Amino acid sequence: MKPQSQQHRSGLLYGFAAYGMWGLVPLFWPLLEPAGAVEILAHRMVWSLVAVALVLLALRRWSWIRPLLRQPARLGMIALAAAVISVNWGLYIWGVNSGHVVETSLGYFINPLVSIGFGVVLLRERLRPAQWIAVGVGAVAVAVLAIGYGALPWIALTLAFSFATYGLVKKRIGLNGLESLAAETAVQFLPALGFLIFLSAHGDSTFSTEGAGHSALLASSGLITAIPLICFGTAAVRLPLSTIGMLQYIAPIFQFALGVAVFHESMPPERWAGFSLVWLALALLTWDALHTAHRARARLRQAAARAATAARDGNAAEDPVPG
Repeated sequence: MKPQSQQHRSGLLYGFAAYGMWGLVPLFWPLLEPAGAVEILAHRMVWSLVAVALVLLALRRWSWIRPLLRQPARLGMIALAAAVISVNWGLYIWGVNSGHVVETSLGYFINPLVSIGFGVVLLRERLRPAQWIAVGVGAVAVAVLAIGYGALPWIALTLAFSFATYGLVKKRIGLNGLESLAAETAVQFLPALGFLIFLSAHGDSTFSTEGAGHSALLASSGLITAIPLICFGTAAVRLPLSTIGMLQYIAPIFQFALGVAVFHESMPPERWAGFSLVWLALALLTWDALHTAHRARARLRQAAARAATAARDGNAAEDPVPG
C-alpha cells in the first residue's frame, strides 16, 4: 500500500472515530444525572483543561503559549470563542437531558447552511446556484419545522448559530484544534471552578454526594471532550476538506437515530417533512462541493499538461538541428 493511501485510510478511521464519538455522546450526558446541565457544563470545562494539559505535556507542545500572551486582540477572540462554545455546550447538554435529542441533531444538520449564510452576510462571499437553492430549501425546512413544533425550533437554531459563530471566530484565531481547546478552556476554567466551589459551599454539588462512580463520570467529561477533538485533528491533516465535509454528517445522523430509536422521541409527519427538506439541502451542498472539487482538479490537470507540453516544445526548439 502506498504511503499516501495509508494516510488516507488512517485519516478516514480517525474521522469516523471523531464523528462517531460526537454522534454517540447523547448516551453519555444522561449518565451524569442528577447533576444539572450547568453543573455538568462546569465540570466539562474544568476537566477538559486538565485532559488537554496532560496531552500537551505529553507532546511537549507549549511553544505557542508565550507568543499568544503578547497578542491582546487574539486573546479577546479566544475569550469570545470560549463564551460562544459555552452556550453551545450548555444548551446541548440541557437539550439531551431534557428529551430534545432529535432537535439537537437538527442544529448540527443545519449548521452548514448557517455557515454559508454567515459567509454571504459577513464575509461577502458569492454563492453558486446550487448553494443558493440549498439555503432556500433550508429556510423552507425551518418554516415547516416551526409549524410542526408549534414554535421556532429554538434549540436547533441556537446550536447552529452558536457553532457557526464559533467556527467563524476560530478561523480568525488561527490555532490548531488542541491548542485552541486548551486556550478556550483556560478562559473557562476559573469561572467554572468558582461555580463548582459555590455549589459545594451551598450543599448543591453532586460531585461528592452521589458516590465515587458519579464523580468519576463527571471527571471523564474532560476525556469525552478531548479525545474526539484529537481524532478530528489527526483526520483533518490526512483528508481533503471535501471528505471532512461529508464525514461531518455522521454525528447528527447518529444523534437523530438515537433520538428516535433509543430515546423514543416523537416524529409526526410534519417533522419528517422538515427533516427531509434539510437532508435535501445537505445533499445539494454535498453534490455541489464534490462537483466543484472535481472541476478544480480537472483544471489543475489541464494546466499541468499544458505546462509540460510547453516545456517539451521549448526544449525541442533549443536542440541543435541534425546535419
